[in-house]
Amino acid sequence: MKAVALTRYLAVDDPDSLQDVTLPRPLPAPRDLLVRVEAVSVNPVDAKLRAPKPQVEAQPRVLGFDAAGVVEAVGDEVTLFQPGDEVYYAGDVTRPGCNAQYQLVDERLVGPKPTTLDFAEAAALPLTTITAWELLFERMPFAFDAEGNGRSLLVVGGGGGVGSIAIQLARHAGFRVIATASRAGTDDWCRQLGAHDVIDHRQPLAPQLQALGLETVDAAINLADTDRYWDALGELLAPQGHVGLIVEPAGALRIGDPYKSKCIGIHWEFMFARPRFRTADMIRHHQILSRVGSLVEAGELRSTLTGVLGPINAANLREAHRRMESGGTIGKLALAGWE
Repeated sequence: MKAVALTRYLAVDDPDSLQDVTLPRPLPAPRDLLVRVEAVSVNPVDAKLRAPKPQVEAQPRVLGFDAAGVVEAVGDEVTLFQPGDEVYYAGDVTRPGCNAQYQLVDERLVGPKPTTLDFAEAAALPLTTITAWELLFERMPFAFDAEGNGRSLLVVGGGGGVGSIAIQLARHAGFRVIATASRAGTDDWCRQLGAHDVIDHRQPLAPQLQALGLETVDAAINLADTDRYWDALGELLAPQGHVGLIVEPAGALRIGDPYKSKCIGIHWEFMFARPRFRTADMIRHHQILSRVGSLVEAGELRSTLTGVLGPINAANLREAHRRMESGGTIGKLALAGWE
């Protein structure tokens, strides 16, 4: 089968950083689906794993953790899907990724592809959707179906992949959503997705929130730079508020006052935790993706896809990584089909 892989960890401008290769087609284990991959999207985890480092892989390593495709075969203990089903998923960071024509993935991590989306639109959703859902409704103490909860939520980095779906989920849950953006195009995008207000994260946050009539916010999710906004969020969060984080800090964070004195809850999210540690509730990924798929089909949520670069190959994936690393992308980029 065709695949895109690496054996050395190089800068994205190096043509050897990602290469077109041919690999054996894998065989499913008892709980596995063998998926014929039709579209993939890229995430910061792909660039982080590919980034320059000294080690060399003895065998080609396939990255990619967002895909949509068709079930080709199933293991003998699979009960949720059958061959011919269209699916979408983020998969498991400890197994070969989706940048290949065929991929094995545990059925408990997979959802039925929304029927109203094409493969590229669907591939843009899984990783960021699970991240945002788990952060807001499983790590933080909020309920997705709590309409009109009246709380305020600050989304730092609203125009990125996680921010783009988090805005929609939070709006559905009844939050007043204030997103941050730094460009006109990103500002418009956040408003289209449902943000009530948009402020500039390059400028001090407190005066901008005060101009909106907010001295504090009930919750914040920092999807951009944990270190940069840590002190500001500690001051802005209301007593007994909550902060959600997905980006590992570059240095030590002070978790004493004002976080301690306000009893602010600090919540980490890493969507690969369940598959990585084979937790007993791995099927939550299937349940989340199934619920979100139904909401997409009902027109209550939309794909965050903003561009399709072309077929899945090394050159297009390097370009997708390059754009993502530039920090100028909005929403999600996908690749669809094979040459």
